[in-house]
Amino acid sequence: MQAYILVNCNTGSENSLILEFKELSEITEINGVWGKHDVILKIETYDTQRVDEVVKRLRNHPDVTDTYTIHVLYGQGGSIDQETDGR
Repeated sequence: MQAYILVNCNTGSENSLILEFKELSEITEINGVWGKHDVILKIETYDTQRVDEVVKRLRNHPDVTDTYTIHVLYGQGGSIDQETDGR
């Protein structure tokens, strides 16, 4: 299962949040972003319950003010670098 989580956090806490959560093995990518959200992270795991655990941990973090989880639909798209149609 893949999911993206958009995170809003207290101003100035982005770097420490990224450093803390990048240590989780399920998180394959985490970046600070500009716009409506402050941090975006990508989770990959075979255990759907583990996604719930990561989301709960994020939501209970004192610097996190809001999260939005997007579950990936398999079979629709994928990473551009995984395309093999010759383009």
